[in-house]
Amino acid sequence: MIQKKVCMVGVFGTGKTSLVQQYVHTKFTDKYHSTVGVKIDRKVVSVDGTDVTLVLWDLAGRDPQQDVGASYLKGSHGVIYVGDGTRRETVTDLDDLLRVATAAAGPVPSVTAINKIDLTEQWALTPEDYQALVKRGALFRTSAKTGEGVEEMFLQLARFLIVPKAGA
Repeated sequence: MIQKKVCMVGVFGTGKTSLVQQYVHTKFTDKYHSTVGVKIDRKVVSVDGTDVTLVLWDLAGRDPQQDVGASYLKGSHGVIYVGDGTRRETVTDLDDLLRVATAAAGPVPSVTAINKIDLTEQWALTPEDYQALVKRGALFRTSAKTGEGVEEMFLQLARFLIVPKAGA
């Protein structure tokens, strides 16, 4: 069986832990507990007939003024960048996170989740923000609360890990 390390990266409160909990355990809680350090979960997924164990490293939320733990990112096979659609700064900070993660892990396959699609009426993204994200590729609008887009996002990254996209 193939095993791949995937890091969840984003600023505080974007829903990284909730996305992992929704994906691995099909559950959601609105009680917010900040991750300290890293929390690791696993899930086996079948990708075009190949079983892959995703080892999901849920990294503590990154404050844009602090370094994300480069030691946690080393050896990653993939990265999920998570922003909160209701907080524009969490999305604009993704470019900084991309630079940090790429410096630590190299140019590994990645996807971007703009979380909290269940709160779309409260989204703070401009059309320009959204277009910039679309240009990065592999963009998913997710809801850790309802599960919308979550399975598809993780499955797409798993596909990238088996057959990396061009340039990754």
